Amino acid sequence: MSHKPFDALSREDLLELLNIFSKCTVAIDGLWFQAIESKYGMDEAMAHNNSVWGKYGVVEARKLKAFLSLPDRAGIEGLRRALACRVFYQSEQSRIELDGNVLTFYIETCRVQSARQRKGLPLHPCKNTGIADFTAFAKEIDDRFQMDCVSCFPDLTDPTCACIWRFTLVE
Repeated sequence: MSHKPFDALSREDLLELLNIFSKCTVAIDGLWFQAIESKYGMDEAMAHNNSVWGKYGVVEARKLKAFLSLPDRAGIEGLRRALACRVFYQSEQSRIELDGNVLTFYIETCRVQSARQRKGLPLHPCKNTGIADFTAFAKEIDDRFQMDCVSCFPDLTDPTCACIWRFTLVE
């Protein structure tokens, strides 16, 4: 039997490694985007970004559904559990609120926007990417979800958060 390096790590070290991997996921996404943006411009970069994130939402939702043993129509609780496990958001300050058949997901501090600000770049117009990603993700968790963007750059309606997404389970 071959030795796997993760086998010897403590729970705390594995959680820290998950955090590192989450940050690396955000970093590679940002580096890829900035390379396209610098060569072809923001519009071209956004077109590719939206396409990729719409597909990624499905892939990640399928893997998390299997990992969490969620049924096909996992409902509000299934979406809550799956959103809490998304690797991209492990490295961000976020919270989830439930109110009946409505789940609201707040990303209070966004690593992408913070990194762009540190680099002197304009804010990323991520609303359409978020719509593609979150819609695909939620529909894969349960096809009854309707997703709405409450606030996201460039259409910020709540300056206390980087973005806010509302998922309504339509019965």
